[in-house]
Amino acid sequence: MSTNEVAPTNHLSDHQVTLEVNEQAVVLNVPAHRTLLDGLRDELCLTGTKKCCADGECGACTVFLDGVLVNSCLVLCVETEGQSVTTIEGLSTNGLSDLQEEFLNSGAVQCGVCIPGQVVAAEGLLRTNPHASATEIRDAMAGNLCRCAGYERIVQAIQVAAGRRVEIT
Repeated sequence: MSTNEVAPTNHLSDHQVTLEVNEQAVVLNVPAHRTLLDGLRDELCLTGTKKCCADGECGACTVFLDGVLVNSCLVLCVETEGQSVTTIEGLSTNGLSDLQEEFLNSGAVQCGVCIPGQVVAAEGLLRTNPHASATEIRDAMAGNLCRCAGYERIVQAIQVAAGRRVEIT
């Protein structure tokens, strides 16, 4: 595994943070106030994670932090020292994931702003509850807002992907 080091800035208050992002070791030099969301997007050019509300209300910036779903706009980079982050890019290293394919097939994708967060949150649900009912899916996805595609298609996409995963196992 190689280490990608981001060039240091001239800020005396920068902090060096070592973490793993999508199974790659990285070192970031960031100010104490830099959010994980901004570090992913601005420092590492991982723009799949979307910046939308910046208040933890919409879920567009959802990522896994040490296997737990978090809103990356609410986490500071310096808090991630030694931890592992998985973004939407990390879920689809070899083409589209099964969830991404089902979001497309089900017509759950419109503008695309919320979709990365929706897919990451759905992945989190299916990892913990692979047989989730429609009600359980709706409850688990409640923190992810969609303004244009419609929730029924998102629920349908998750159900189809879950069914395929069950068939494979």
